[in-house]
Amino acid sequence: MEISFKNKVAIVTGSIQGIGRATAEMFAANGAAVVINNHENQQQLEQVAESIREKGGKVKAVIADVTQKEQAQKLVDAALELGGIDILVNNAGGLVKRVPVAEFDERHYQTVMDVNLKTAFIMAHLVSSHMKAKKTGKIINFSSQAAHDGGGTGAAAYATSKGAVWTLTKSLAKELAPFGINVNAVSPGFIGQTTFHNTFTGKEVHEKMPSVIPLGRVGTPNDVAKIVLFLASELADYLTGQSIEVNGGLYMP
Repeated sequence: MEISFKNKVAIVTGSIQGIGRATAEMFAANGAAVVINNHENQQQLEQVAESIREKGGKVKAVIADVTQKEQAQKLVDAALELGGIDILVNNAGGLVKRVPVAEFDERHYQTVMDVNLKTAFIMAHLVSSHMKAKKTGKIINFSSQAAHDGGGTGAAAYATSKGAVWTLTKSLAKELAPFGINVNAVSPGFIGQTTFHNTFTGKEVHEKMPSVIPLGRVGTPNDVAKIVLFLASELADYLTGQSIEVNGGLYMP
């Protein structure tokens, strides 16, 4: 069966680079109109949009801080201008920095919770009424392997927030199932070519990962994007409240 998103509209938050960009580009390549997003870098966001357009894709680029409901609404408005809201990918988030619990920083903690959990909660809130009215929709949240194994040193806030995203996913799946809306999560493991690991993971870890990952290589943004597209497609119509672990076998629940 061929996966096609013709006449579908997808919102992908945090889509300026890495997994978010790969996901947006893959949706567009498979026929979807896409709303892409970043909270501050207009120039780079427009470059991503232009790249999608050059390949024949339909896209709207929206600068908005999706930790704020009023700004997040801009993405919803852009999607409605494109024809509706069929798919939401809550990709926005990040580690921010490594902070051991012994050095607890309340501002850092709140920032991490906001960018990883609050963004997903706000966006799900904003799109759910539109999806419920259509009695169809797909929401894909981004959890993490860290939600299961606690993450690396100094990542307690991040791991906690991603665990909460996984719980939110299950709650939303139950709440929205009667309206024909599927809600699932993607939990990436060690994914290369991303700002996350390029910034927060040492060279020695990068070098050793292929030897400890059963499939013998680190993941790529495209590896994750393919799973997102699967979850957003009709192939996953009977799948909800699940977390798909994309880690090459590094973590097996």
